[in-house]
Amino acid sequence: MHFFKSPYWLWLPPPLIMAITALLMWFSSQSGRVGQVSFSGQLAVAVALGLVGILFMLLAAQAMHQARTTLLPFDPSLARVLVTRGIFRYSRNPIYLGDALLLLAWAIWLGNGLALLMWPLFIGYMTLVQIRAEERALQHKFGADFTQYCQQVRRWL
Repeated sequence: MHFFKSPYWLWLPPPLIMAITALLMWFSSQSGRVGQVSFSGQLAVAVALGLVGILFMLLAAQAMHQARTTLLPFDPSLARVLVTRGIFRYSRNPIYLGDALLLLAWAIWLGNGLALLMWPLFIGYMTLVQIRAEERALQHKFGADFTQYCQQVRRWL
């Protein structure tokens, strides 16, 4: 099924939402001294969070590849199997969690409180628009198995 014809197509793909959020963070950090935040170890915290975010995404991609299912969120009906192993034992959405950690790292790197305010907006949008739609599709496709998985594993972490 072509993803534009899918009932689960969401107008903006997650990588675009992440890029828009990162740009909004950058623009908000350019406001001069307004909202500037700095602390000891800021760079180390940003790098560590970014690396953990990348690790989550790589582990998720590996688990999905091993299960021979799609990585693409555009049409959840293309999922061949419900992946519950590896990093998916700890988070139902490790790729989006990785995205969120990268954005948090970016906000900390920028050292601006206004940029940091964009982070919960990303989390909220992804939860309300993207993740819930994917969950409906996965529930429809995998039924009781998905229900049980949701009871055992948190949406984010």
